[in-house]
Amino acid sequence: MTTTAVRECPDIESSTDEYATRFDGPGGEHLLDVQNRAVMRLARPWLGRSILDVGGGHAQLCRPLLDARCSVTVLGSEESCLERPRRIAREHVSCAVGDLLEPPFPDRAFDLVIAVRMLAHVRDANRFIHGLCRVARHAVIVDYAAVRSINVLTPALYVLKKKLEGNTRTYRMYHRRDLLRMFASHGFAKPKAIPQFFWPMVLHRKLSRPFVSRALEAPPRLLQICRWFGSPVILRLERV
Repeated sequence: MTTTAVRECPDIESSTDEYATRFDGPGGEHLLDVQNRAVMRLARPWLGRSILDVGGGHAQLCRPLLDARCSVTVLGSEESCLERPRRIAREHVSCAVGDLLEPPFPDRAFDLVIAVRMLAHVRDANRFIHGLCRVARHAVIVDYAAVRSINVLTPALYVLKKKLEGNTRTYRMYHRRDLLRMFASHGFAKPKAIPQFFWPMVLHRKLSRPFVSRALEAPPRLLQICRWFGSPVILRLERV
């Protein structure tokens, strides 16, 4: 008996204008700035080349990648997921609809493949990673919520977090070793990681004071605590 793989659409919610309101104001802009800087730092060797943004309907990376003269393609699971990149980047970004876990492109079609906000919400992580690796010529960049962080308290504090943020959702956390094992099985290694925050993002979002957030994060960074216990983590793997 054969089974049909379940099609997953983790980008539908994160591609909406309503979800984008999570990053309104100085606090939200600060969170995006930290994330974008980390992604662009890890993407530096392939800037100016072809980039696939899987589940990139949030459009947060369109402008930085275009400013770096990249050829950008955004893959969305449904047509509705592409409204923001089409509106924000207009004709400068190519858009495609397809299965995020089985990207509808030839092998090694893009120099770099990026997937932000996706691993936290896919059920079949190994299949998702396989698809990213298959279409990446050189490297893959993802982000993930680390188990070894203050995120470990999230299940117990979810009700409070929901009350504070309103439009939050549950997410999946990972041990880095498990992700590295999955990537290695698809021929990708040489990991480079940038943990973003020691304190929970909801704290920075509600403070909405970037200078206070930077002050709070400075000691964990100086003491190298964020390096070991920071989250979410931007992670880059290269084809070997």
